[in-house]
Amino acid sequence: MWIADQWRDYELLDCGRGERLERWEKQYLVRPDPQAIWETPRKNPAWKRADARYLRSHSGGGHWEKNTLPQSWKVHYGDLTFQVKPMNFKHTGLFPEQAVNWDFMAEKIRNAGRPVRVLNLFAYTGGATVACAKAGSSVCHVDAAKGMVAWARENARLSGLEDAPIRWIVDDCAKFVEREIRRRRTYDAIVMDPPSYGRGPGGEVWKLEENLYPFIKLCAGVLSDKPLFVLINSYTTGLAPSVLGYLLNLLVAGKYGGTCTWDELGLPVTETGLALPCGATGRWFVS
Repeated sequence: MWIADQWRDYELLDCGRGERLERWEKQYLVRPDPQAIWETPRKNPAWKRADARYLRSHSGGGHWEKNTLPQSWKVHYGDLTFQVKPMNFKHTGLFPEQAVNWDFMAEKIRNAGRPVRVLNLFAYTGGATVACAKAGSSVCHVDAAKGMVAWARENARLSGLEDAPIRWIVDDCAKFVEREIRRRRTYDAIVMDPPSYGRGPGGEVWKLEENLYPFIKLCAGVLSDKPLFVLINSYTTGLAPSVLGYLLNLLVAGKYGGTCTWDELGLPVTETGLALPCGATGRWFVS
């Protein structure tokens, strides 16, 4: 398991009974987590005095029950700064376990010894975009949600990257890649965080199990002659990390050589010393 254990402004204090207790800078949140199926004694008093708790509804969805939580606030990871805030469906706009991938990508970019062009697909609020740009690459950030792209631009500004070479694109990711192939534009690295299910701006339906293989095959068409890495994230339960590795072996390593690795992502749990699984990542890279 790749564990994101370098945080100072985020801490997974405890988890169990289908919930996690977290510290986001000075704010304490309780959020649902379907992986935490075990019992916990909940010794930490923050379980009872959390600043906000997300409560699921029996009819689907849910809502935040807030005490003293601000509308938004900032968290830092090294020299990166992000705005977080409570969103619908329990999210905060940041997945802290992804920090271990930010570190991986930043190291590859810094050690490349050449300019690196990164394509970030399903880019959300720009965690990977900010990390790659801070490491010195140019980035093309693509997401179908206009509000998420605006949030990502704010994260770039907060991290001192308002003048960095970042292209901000609001579009369906597959259609954008198809156009880039026609334009003969290429990228040295690709990172993608596709949803389990979603709809594009034109009503396009996305189902990960059906669309991921052809989508990665499509994206291989915009890789440069000397690509650096390809990274795929998945939060789809039931899709093993090795599936991502298999896809990368077939569609990228078969042409470019290099190395494929895959594993679960995890967050260290302060109360138990164990790690909570938080999705999966497959990586292809050249040494």
